[in-house]
Amino acid sequence: MVEVKQISKRSDIKKFIAFQIKLYKNNKYYVPPIIIDEINYLQKKKNPAFEHAEVALFLAYENGKIVGRIAGFILQDYNEKVGETRVRFSRFDSIDKEEVASALFHAVETWAKEKGATVIHGPLGANDLDREGLLIEGFNEPQTYEEQYSYDYYPSLIEKYGFKKDIDWLEYRIYLPEKMDERIERISALVLKRSKLTIAPIEHKNAFIDKYKDGIFEVLDCAYAKLYGVVPLSEKVREAAVAQFKLMLDPRFICVVLNEKQEVVAFGIALPSLSRAIQKGKGKLLPFGIFHLLKAIKHPKNVDLGLIAVKPEYQLTGVNAIVLNEIGKNIIKAGVPYVETNLQLENNKEVQSQFESFKKDQHKRRRSYIKNIE
Repeated sequence: MVEVKQISKRSDIKKFIAFQIKLYKNNKYYVPPIIIDEINYLQKKKNPAFEHAEVALFLAYENGKIVGRIAGFILQDYNEKVGETRVRFSRFDSIDKEEVASALFHAVETWAKEKGATVIHGPLGANDLDREGLLIEGFNEPQTYEEQYSYDYYPSLIEKYGFKKDIDWLEYRIYLPEKMDERIERISALVLKRSKLTIAPIEHKNAFIDKYKDGIFEVLDCAYAKLYGVVPLSEKVREAAVAQFKLMLDPRFICVVLNEKQEVVAFGIALPSLSRAIQKGKGKLLPFGIFHLLKAIKHPKNVDLGLIAVKPEYQLTGVNAIVLNEIGKNIIKAGVPYVETNLQLENNKEVQSQFESFKKDQHKRRRSYIKNIE
């Protein structure tokens, strides 16, 4: 008999996180979250992304033992955007047992109907900075810190409950040449001159971030506005994201492009891969996890491509070549052999075409599922 309980206490949230870590114990592909960040994320009063949202967390028990978990989010901003009441499911993890998975999804569906929802979709987080998508290809590939590993039996559990494919994201490993393609360098130089653009200099990382963060988020919001699942980032969410990621940023892998008015028109951010460091620290920063992180940031063995965004009015001018050229040269100089792209929507051909001149492997795929519950 599977029993599902809705939780909210901090002590239960710790169990919610601990279950996943235990489920993937000794799995070399799994990268745990930074535990303290995840605890804060899942508490509505501590996560500004949930300021205008409903949150429900559930644990599944069998014979007194935790055997599964799931979260449900109702984001008012997103529902206004799409014109219907949807629930996002997130943080789904389960043992390989259909009864457990079905009990978890039934709990979310019951809660969703009580809130007037007509659709459940996911895995999706509270915004586009959160982990999203279920791994359906690439189970024997190392995961990035920014995304989430899952076992190969998950798709079957989800589909047996009645979920169908909504959309997929593709992930690529891009191999870097010994030097940047001369065509990209020429296009970059030409666009800089023709459009009277400049690359913002970075002297001190924190001062640079403080100066340009608002412009970066404005570009991000307008460039990603029409993409699947995206909601605008509130001021509080922006501040929280900066606080969370500032330590992880390496100035070598940041490029901000400015127009004549010194406004941000494009940017790119790549992150030193933190996967192995976080695995070593088992998701904990103390006592030694922070040292593993600092070492990975200073001497990266590979790099995760975080975000590239260009203001809509500049998207057909070749500005993306400036970002790719600047970050690419510095990654090559750092001796990094390849980068991981993280998620690219399968229908976003413009983004995928940016990397057509590089050798690459499409080695992972993630899926968002959907189910009507009217």
